[in-house]
Amino acid sequence: MTDWLLIGLFVALVILLLLTIFGFAVYSGIFSEVVVSAGLPPIGNITVAYKFQVGPYGDCGRLFTESCSISPKLCSIAVYYDNPHTVDPEKCRYLVGSIISEGEAKPSEKVVRMFQKYGFKIFHFPAPSHVVMATFPYKTPLSIHLAVNRVHPSLDTYIKERKLCAHPRMEIYKGDQIYFVCPLARQGDFYVPEMKELEKKSRAAVAETEDAQTDITGAETLSDTSSISLEITTDSRETSVATSILSPFSPGRGRDEVDNRSEHSYSESGASGSSFEELDLEANGEGDGMAGLPSNHGSAEDQGTSKAKWTKEPIALEKEKGEE
Repeated sequence: MTDWLLIGLFVALVILLLLTIFGFAVYSGIFSEVVVSAGLPPIGNITVAYKFQVGPYGDCGRLFTESCSISPKLCSIAVYYDNPHTVDPEKCRYLVGSIISEGEAKPSEKVVRMFQKYGFKIFHFPAPSHVVMATFPYKTPLSIHLAVNRVHPSLDTYIKERKLCAHPRMEIYKGDQIYFVCPLARQGDFYVPEMKELEKKSRAAVAETEDAQTDITGAETLSDTSSISLEITTDSRETSVATSILSPFSPGRGRDEVDNRSEHSYSESGASGSSFEELDLEANGEGDGMAGLPSNHGSAEDQGTSKAKWTKEPIALEKEKGEE
């Protein structure tokens, strides 16, 4: 009888423990609906005290602890500049800190000195005109882990399906809510000086690499061209002009370089981004072209003249060779 009583107590304790864990998870927001929307931001202008870091996002916890220990009553904020799914975690860039003032209110000089004493820097974020955002209940520390695993995938899907340019990704811990905010305009205003400096160095490194590749490719092409020109040397001025036109540095290569840079604009340019107005222009421009922009297509007569010109020049060269 005693054995059955002990087994029954043990089973009751296990069931009670499971119910407690389940209730804790429910309270933390495990079943909360994640709704992503685009519209006005949940906050206005803010001034933040922050520390900038480069490394895995999982290491940001100590910065949250440090900023909260300085002033526990202030709202916490984190800004993530890179996508951890496409960027090496060791190269991810982010900042963590506290919001020391909001709206038109000025931050307290005492609070500013307190944060600066522990190595935090001060920066002002303007209120973006439009954002992609979502909220999640902030009840317990478990709420943070649930939010990270549920909200970020929903934001990724929303932004990808609508082909929006929404970055960087901000987390604001205010009251009993976690606000996930992705600006749709003026993204460069949310890049702190450290981030801008890293972007500048990255662009300079890319430019040096492109210049080095250009020099190597150009040297090889010039050597090939020079060897060919020795074989077809003539006294005709028109022939030398035609050879100069066929130089290795054609205008098309510059176009490729511009297009290649635009593909990397998400990570290499803090000032790039799409607003609602730009999206509207893209939608209206699919049929008849963008209003106000000059057309790149010439008239049929001009094209015919150009084509005739290029077909006549080789014929003229052949006639001159025959006469000689």
